[in-house]
Amino acid sequence: MWRPDHPVSIDSGPMPSSPLVFSLVFCALLLLQVGVRFWLAARQVRHVAQHRHAVPAAFVDQVPLSAHQKAADYTIAKSRLGLIDVALSAAVALGWTLLGGLHLLNQTLLQWLGAGMAQQLALLAAFVFIGGLIELPLSWYSTFRLEQRFGFNKNTPALWLSDIVKSTLVGALIGLPIAALVLWLMASAGPLWWLWAWGVWMGFNLLMLVLYPTVIAPLFNKFQPLEDETLKNRVSALMQRCGFAAKGLFVMDGSRRSAHANAYFTGFGAAKRVVFFDTLLQQLSPPEVDAVLAHELGHYKHRHVIKRIVSLFGLSLLGFAALGWLSQQAWFYFGLGVVPSMDAANDALALLLFMMVVPLLSYFLSPLAAQLSRQHEFEADAYAVAQTSGADLGSALLKLYKDNASTLTPDPLFARFYYSHPPASERLARLGASATAPAAPALVGRA
Repeated sequence: MWRPDHPVSIDSGPMPSSPLVFSLVFCALLLLQVGVRFWLAARQVRHVAQHRHAVPAAFVDQVPLSAHQKAADYTIAKSRLGLIDVALSAAVALGWTLLGGLHLLNQTLLQWLGAGMAQQLALLAAFVFIGGLIELPLSWYSTFRLEQRFGFNKNTPALWLSDIVKSTLVGALIGLPIAALVLWLMASAGPLWWLWAWGVWMGFNLLMLVLYPTVIAPLFNKFQPLEDETLKNRVSALMQRCGFAAKGLFVMDGSRRSAHANAYFTGFGAAKRVVFFDTLLQQLSPPEVDAVLAHELGHYKHRHVIKRIVSLFGLSLLGFAALGWLSQQAWFYFGLGVVPSMDAANDALALLLFMMVVPLLSYFLSPLAAQLSRQHEFEADAYAVAQTSGADLGSALLKLYKDNASTLTPDPLFARFYYSHPPASERLARLGASATAPAAPALVGRA
């Protein structure tokens, strides 16, 4: 980092060396991202509204018009709320950077705490805390207005606040020690500190895959062993047939917060668990549960989880390498509205600025990630059909469509850009099911 004994180098190569140039690039990327987001959202709203008055022909015998219109209205409402979030996020990013918010916060904490690790950790914590406060109104509105209006919210203000407090405490207990270790490496591990920090970050992520199911998740939900013996025997037989072992079958009290249904795998290695939302088991028949579970098993059989972890490793390595270089460039700080300190470490500043720049670039790569994810879903579907029944999978997903109010008529370009799961019509064609068993977006197994 930039300190009196370690001055920032100014690269005169192809990357921008002028703070003004970098400021303009940052603004251009931010405006471009906001513009694309608004354009795609407008397309989605317009397309869904235009198809609101008639159920698509492939689904006309299975989906009532009232359910189709509820899904359309829900999709439009979420899209419009999302536009507010996009505008707010852009304004906050400008406030932190070019309008001087982060610089002011950093200087204030330097005056209060002096230079050192405590000040840097306080900067990270204050940034996250303030960002969380800014997001609270939209989170509250989404839960207690939008979700409530469409009959999905089961949360209470007390439980909502409790979740926020718990999340904050867990984040601080886990995040601050990791942040302190990364900051120490940045200051002490030499020019290749970013490689050591990457190793720490990846180790932390793998550790969380093991600890999350048994330590963190139970802080927010209750997990009871699956008690339905008939269903347990069916699920166990399916898993044995597929050569899959898990540490347990659990039912989660998802109905405490939402009427939405889901199922997922969690954990890693010997700590894998199968988790069903209680709302899911209330809606699906045992053969349908089998089909949904077989889809999730397909992700493991095709090693999708491992592939995603390896991708995360590779992208994170590139990210840490980029951070290692950018943290040495004066224009990186000045171009984002921050004056780096001459007599104190700027490591926390570099981390925060990098966190605000990276999403502007990664956003435009999201269609590639979405396309890969959709391909994985097709592969998992094919595995589920081979192990169970395409008709059962289609009927299960149809019930979940009705429950989650997922639109059957998304804008094609919007779907290509964002959807991690294929649209219903494409899903149905790949499943090879008849028009009497249409499919909706599938469940995603969580690693």
